[in-house]
Amino acid sequence: MSDSASSPPSRPFGDIRLFTLRNRNGIEIDITNYGAILVAIRTPDRNGHFADITLGHSTLEGYLNTPQASYLGAVVGRFGNRIAGGRFAMDGVVHELACNDNNAAHLHGGLRGIDKLVWTPEPVSSSELRLHVVSPDGDQGYPGTVRMTVTYALTDVGELVVDYTAETDQPTPFNPTQHAYFNLSGEGSGDVLSHRLRLYAGAYLPVDAASIPTGEIRPVAGTPFDFTVEKEIGRDIAAPDDQIRQAGGYNHCLVLDAPADASGLRPCAEVFEPVSGRTLEVSTSEPGVQFYTGNHLTGISHGKSGGAYGCHTGFCLETQHYPDSPNQPAFPDCILRPGKPFVSRTVFRFGVKHPDHSH
Repeated sequence: MSDSASSPPSRPFGDIRLFTLRNRNGIEIDITNYGAILVAIRTPDRNGHFADITLGHSTLEGYLNTPQASYLGAVVGRFGNRIAGGRFAMDGVVHELACNDNNAAHLHGGLRGIDKLVWTPEPVSSSELRLHVVSPDGDQGYPGTVRMTVTYALTDVGELVVDYTAETDQPTPFNPTQHAYFNLSGEGSGDVLSHRLRLYAGAYLPVDAASIPTGEIRPVAGTPFDFTVEKEIGRDIAAPDDQIRQAGGYNHCLVLDAPADASGLRPCAEVFEPVSGRTLEVSTSEPGVQFYTGNHLTGISHGKSGGAYGCHTGFCLETQHYPDSPNQPAFPDCILRPGKPFVSRTVFRFGVKHPDHSH
């Protein structure tokens, strides 16, 4: 296309910017450089009608005033998910982090993680945006200065490719993730319990009362966490299972076990919303995915369309290394070290399924 070298259009969003990526099929994605937030994702249903399928706010104030626990659409880190007690030992030194999750854990990078920072935008083309941020030494208790880039690229086949790169001048835990809440019926349209989900995960990480992994890697077979065959998100969400009951639904890291392809990506999830026909496929280079069903959304927050964001009105598929990895030697290593850049990719592919293909 003739405008492929042009920048994505942008407009003021409070005192920062909102950028819009577009592809040739009309999909549009709005991104702000505050927190690298995915503000909107507009995709067609099987009849060609577009809806915004991610939870969020229409103003910057909406994000600034939202309760901390929702992180709608943001890139979170330095360490997405939880670190027990807000402390970890690394190379023989104990580090203390901000404890912002009921004083029991460090969550999503602390009181002012990268989701609360203004990133420097670098428009690449009408369908690609790079965002840069620097987290200084000592930020939220973390050692080392980390320079991070997130690139959002929208392809003509309906893929949102999210690339993360980072480097540090001192060893530090690093585990960023994208915290988008999806509702393939359209944001603000009700709950997601009838969405059908398949996860390429044969095991999950049980957690304690503070949502910290116990260290066990438990098979999903025979549990509500078995999504190896597609089923409705809501089918077992109220099952008499201690893990489900404790979390008020799903809020657990699943262990991805499908083999990676030549590019290093492995299938993670497939989601289908039967009424609209919209689909979402996720693949990633990460070893795990936090599946979260919006259990803590209370309805206080209202979204872009005015609909209340109540319990289970969105789901998250946060591709990542395992929670509390700095304190769990058996989990995959998540320490970013000087001279060894962090590189990670997650792809969200948006599509539709027609009735003749759905059986």
